Order: sequence, then structure tokens, then C-alpha cells
Amino acid sequence: MLSTASMDSNGSLPRLLDLLQAPFALASRIYVSWVFLKSGYLKLSDWPGTLALFEYEYRVPLLSPHLAAIAGTAGELVFPTLLMLGLFGRLSALGLQAVNVLAVISYAHVLFQDGFAAAIGQHYLWGYLLLVLTVYGPGAWSLDRQLRARRKNLPDT
Repeated sequence: MLSTASMDSNGSLPRLLDLLQAPFALASRIYVSWVFLKSGYLKLSDWPGTLALFEYEYRVPLLSPHLAAIAGTAGELVFPTLLMLGLFGRLSALGLQAVNVLAVISYAHVLFQDGFAAAIGQHYLWGYLLLVLTVYGPGAWSLDRQLRARRKNLPDT
């Protein structure tokens, strides 16, 4: 087996890590998207319960509870779907980041209490993954990359 020094000196480790970028980006997109898609689906499947949560539990600033429920549910369904596909990847990650931040703000009265460190920690993790996807993009295994490659190969008109 090669030592780390020998792998690094001939460039094998960097090449291996480069090969892992696309699957890592895809796994990150799927993981964080799945969390929000599940939440959006649950909201949609019990709309009266969702409206009650937005009226009595969540404290969304600037929006009426009904409008906040619609916007939150739409954000939890549209942005993760686009992000999983890697379509408008950076914009989708940024949109989902906004949903995540708004969820924390709206539920801060619970999330920042003692005993909820794991819950707020999940939001931090999702936020970090979304930040990485916003900065670095959705990766090579994305529709964005496929569309960019196809556009590059089109003849000029």
C-alpha cells in the first residue's frame, strides 16, 4: 500500500479526491433536499394542520399565517426538487437556504431552548451543505452541467 506522501507526490490523492467531487455534490444535494421535500409533503398532506401550525406555533415575520404556509410549503417542494436535479443549482440552494433560515427564525422560540441543541444543529448542518452547494455549484452530475455542455456544443447562429 502506498503511503500518503507517495500518493501525494505523484498526484494520486488529488486525482482521487477530484473524482469524488461529483458524487459528493450529488449526495449532498439529495440528502438536504430529501429533508425539505419530506417536510413539504407532510405539510401538503395535512393542510388544515399546517395552517394551524402557522397560525399558532410558527412565528413567521412579515407574512400572514396563510401566506406563510403557502410560501413555506412551496419552498420546501420546489427548491429541493430543482436542487436534486441540479437545475438552477446555485439559485435552488440559495432559495432552500432562505427556507432554512426562515424556519429557524420562525421557530427560534423553541429551537434555542435548552434540550433542542440537536434540532438547531440539524439546521446548521443543512445550512452549511446549502452554503457549499451555493458557493461551489451542484457539481458535474447535474442538469446545469449537462445543459451548459450542450449549449457549448451548439453551432453559433
